[in-house]
Amino acid sequence: MHKRLRAKGKTPAGTHVPVLLEEVMACLKPQQGDIVADCTLGYGGHAVEFLKRIGPTGRFIAFDVDGPQLERTKQRLIELNMNVPMSFYHSNFAGIANALAKEKLDGFDIIFADLGASSMQIDDPSRGISYRHKGPLDMRMDDRSQKTGADLLMSLSEEELSTAFSELADEPDHKEIARRIVEQRTAKPITQTSQLVRLIFGVKGLTPQKWRKQQLAGGFGFLHPAARTFQALRILVNDELGALKELLRIAPYCLRPNGRIGIISFHSGEDRLVKHAFREGLRSGTYQSISQNPIVPRTAERVSNPRSSSAKFRWATIRGRSN
Repeated sequence: MHKRLRAKGKTPAGTHVPVLLEEVMACLKPQQGDIVADCTLGYGGHAVEFLKRIGPTGRFIAFDVDGPQLERTKQRLIELNMNVPMSFYHSNFAGIANALAKEKLDGFDIIFADLGASSMQIDDPSRGISYRHKGPLDMRMDDRSQKTGADLLMSLSEEELSTAFSELADEPDHKEIARRIVEQRTAKPITQTSQLVRLIFGVKGLTPQKWRKQQLAGGFGFLHPAARTFQALRILVNDELGALKELLRIAPYCLRPNGRIGIISFHSGEDRLVKHAFREGLRSGTYQSISQNPIVPRTAERVSNPRSSSAKFRWATIRGRSN
């Protein structure tokens, strides 16, 4: 069943296909004895490859804000019996420095992060992350967080919503979508994904039937009208850019000499932050080398896993010890 779904470019329910797996391993070069920080464990697709290459003398430290998913993947990795010491933290990647102290380590050889939402989160209607599924407009990756997507749609001003949709997702109709949300919430709160999708369709002058025709005419990779708005709202709910900024700030201090950091991003705002941080690190002498251009999925990967289409991978290497 899984093979048939993958052949059709679909991700089997409850799983996640790791993006740019070969490229990540080729650039970060995990080897026996390395200490790896996987900042976004998810389903563990990248983790399994790291574990194969660093064992049995390496160490693997995993982080994820999604507590239930962290526990499921932890058990799966333990059952694989890969004979590598592993530690797991219910935390976002801003906590990697605290983990170093707890683990009594002097640094990581590799720091890796695969940003955005996982396929398991996107495909879970109760999360409200996807415009494709009817459900509560929750969007929290960490259920310890206080505010949901519905809460933000009720509390943010029209200007704040418009700015978020523009800056976090490049939504061309950001002003009109924000205005309609503020109008709608005075009459009835927007608490369901389907409500927000209908509102966006209205702004864009679409019906589901018109959209299906556009989608067929647009072909592979044609973006859903609600995709950008949902992406921006999810990023706001989970403060994803704030966590990324903190990771980029502390990462050089958490890497051993000759250590490597690699980050996969999925939208222009994230990629911009990573690009600027790595270039500034190279200019200041913190990093010895960086990827000059992002590495993107090959055509075969984009076809077999459409969710990889917007992925961009950048890496940097810290300076070694001076003699």
